[in-house]
Amino acid sequence: MSVSAAMQLAKGALEGVTVRLVGEISELSNKPGYKAVYFTVKDKSASLPCMMWNNRFRAAGVQVAVGQLVELTGRFTLYAAKGRMNFDVFSLAPVGEGQLRLQVANLARKLSAEGLADPARKLPLPAYPLTIGLVTSPRGDAVHDVLRTLRRRFPVARVLFSGVAVEGPQAPAGIVEGMRAVVHAGAEVVLVVRGGGSYEDLMPFNDEFLARMIVKCPVPVVTGIGHEPDTSIADMVADLRASTPTAAAEAVSPARENLEALFDARRSSLDACVQRALEGSAAQVGRFAGRPVFCDPNALLAASSQGVDLCADRLGRALPASLDRDRAQADRLRERLGSALPNALTLDAAAVRRQRERLTQALSQVLDPPTSQTQRARERLVHVIPQACERTRMSLDHEQRRLRSAGCQLLEPFRRQAGLSAAQLDALSPLAVLGRGYSIARDGDGGVVKSVEQAKPGQPLDVTVSDGVIECCVSGVRRAGVDDIA
Repeated sequence: MSVSAAMQLAKGALEGVTVRLVGEISELSNKPGYKAVYFTVKDKSASLPCMMWNNRFRAAGVQVAVGQLVELTGRFTLYAAKGRMNFDVFSLAPVGEGQLRLQVANLARKLSAEGLADPARKLPLPAYPLTIGLVTSPRGDAVHDVLRTLRRRFPVARVLFSGVAVEGPQAPAGIVEGMRAVVHAGAEVVLVVRGGGSYEDLMPFNDEFLARMIVKCPVPVVTGIGHEPDTSIADMVADLRASTPTAAAEAVSPARENLEALFDARRSSLDACVQRALEGSAAQVGRFAGRPVFCDPNALLAASSQGVDLCADRLGRALPASLDRDRAQADRLRERLGSALPNALTLDAAAVRRQRERLTQALSQVLDPPTSQTQRARERLVHVIPQACERTRMSLDHEQRRLRSAGCQLLEPFRRQAGLSAAQLDALSPLAVLGRGYSIARDGDGGVVKSVEQAKPGQPLDVTVSDGVIECCVSGVRRAGVDDIA
């Protein structure tokens, strides 16, 4: 048999066998322009060169890498020209962890396409959270690492702890319930942490349901799962991903050094504000102290005293002027009356005789023996005289009331002005000030003591109060400072 015939025989025998095998990729060649992907799988005792056409490789959707354990389905083939045997791969799939990683990668791409990993969606962490929710296993080291870190960095924070299972098929639902419990209890930020473990141990944190609950959480969620290289779906959608549980606790708690620096800055700012307020108050007190009313006691009453003097002067000038006008009017009336009476007396004698004759005739008629006419006249006279007298008396009473009312109205403005001036004098009187509890200190010469510099220890002073004078002696003086003013 020729070599070609032998090779054809071997090729026919090999290509008729389809097998499924598991091996670790040791070499990989996936270059652009090639029609196939070439790689080698091996185990502890043997290695097998493999090739897979590009259309089959793309359909498998697997990102292979050296060291990855894969499951292959295919047949052996022989290249007769070179005498080389290859394994023609029909299908390719990761085995064990590789399959899990493929599922996680596909889920990550799906959630990223929905925008759940977008940084713009994530919530900012509170600067100083006073209530921190912690969701982790109660039996692991992670809970102690977190509590130790928070106690060291931010001991004023209150920790709401929810112990849940972090492994097994029920772990994602338990973690979600723990998050709901701490949020309902008032947590301002939630820590979802777990210690290290294998990739399979961390699979509960790659659950889609848990990822969507983290996104819907109303408060920020910080994850610290595994070690530095470990990254899960929960880390991807969380508001902040920390490398370890300790790093997660440090992320939500301010450092003691930062707090001390903040307190120092706030204290300096507060000191500066208080100092400016005191300086402003001192300047205002200084301006008040420099006003004339505080420097000279007479300045307080000067304007009011001047007004009282002006009113008194006006009142003194108004009353004599009014009396002078009334006196002048009375003089004019007297002159008119005096001029009228002589004219009445100088009537012509004929008129006087006529009047006398009428009167005599009337009297004679009255004195004659009564007749009917005389009797009627007498009755009329008796009836008319009381009425005339009554009318005259009523007219005199009315005029008297008018005169009295006019006099009261004339004096009422002056009475009100006098009362107002008396009230102003009483309000501005130093005696009224003394009556409210104030006092005036005078030295031996009667001068008012206005400053502590005018009083010497041992100097006698007279202190005037509302009901008398207190004789005292100065035992010491104390100057008023800013604190006394405040």
